[in-house]
Amino acid sequence: MNSTTEERRREIVRAARRDGSVDVNDLATRLGVARETVRRDLRALEGHGLVRRTHGGAYPVESAGFETTLAFRATSHVPEKRRIAAAAAELLGDAETVFVDEGFTPQLIAEALPTDRPLTVVTASLPVAGALAGAENTSVLLLGGRVRPGTLATVDHWTTRMLAGFVLDLAYIGANGISREHGLTTPDPAVGEVKAQAVRAARRTVFVGAHTKFGAVSFCRFAEVVTLEAIVTSTLLPSAEAHRYSLLGPQIVRV
Repeated sequence: MNSTTEERRREIVRAARRDGSVDVNDLATRLGVARETVRRDLRALEGHGLVRRTHGGAYPVESAGFETTLAFRATSHVPEKRRIAAAAAELLGDAETVFVDEGFTPQLIAEALPTDRPLTVVTASLPVAGALAGAENTSVLLLGGRVRPGTLATVDHWTTRMLAGFVLDLAYIGANGISREHGLTTPDPAVGEVKAQAVRAARRTVFVGAHTKFGAVSFCRFAEVVTLEAIVTSTLLPSAEAHRYSLLGPQIVRV
């Protein structure tokens, strides 16, 4: 691969990370190359795990070197995430103690939880704790630790030690990627530890995530698909792909 190709592909990754996605036609115009050249670049970058291709473009894969902020997540796929959150809240059942993960979709779940009965919510997320602090009948336990600036969530041994002391009815878990082969993954080992501890502490675990999470693989594996009771996503995940995940055990809810 020559230096021109290398530099062009670096620029594509930079653009995807900066803008959240890239378009083949726009890239071809901006970089002064044929659309087929851009498509070839995107195929190569997907092979290296840096982007995921879509019809007509691509979006960046979160990795050890790149992770989107909570502010960015609050602006992407929002209607889809609201549907997912509402469906996930309906899976509460008779749970009285619930872990709600960091991230924008879990925050939406927290806001959709019922307030007509006593509920204890354990979370490492400052936004989740803030959203529920005034909720009627809801007791909030915020896990202590080092606050990560991008996601406003606590991590490290203080967080996991406190979490290890609980037995929880249900954990709502998010991830940067979920795949049948590599399970649930996240870029930061400290975040992975908190998520893994939450899964261990919970009798039931529900994964929530937009369709873009499926097939994506990040740096740190913290759970296997077989440990999940349910996966809640949208109908943008093809039914054939959803069926493949269901064969590993979890109930699949597509909304």
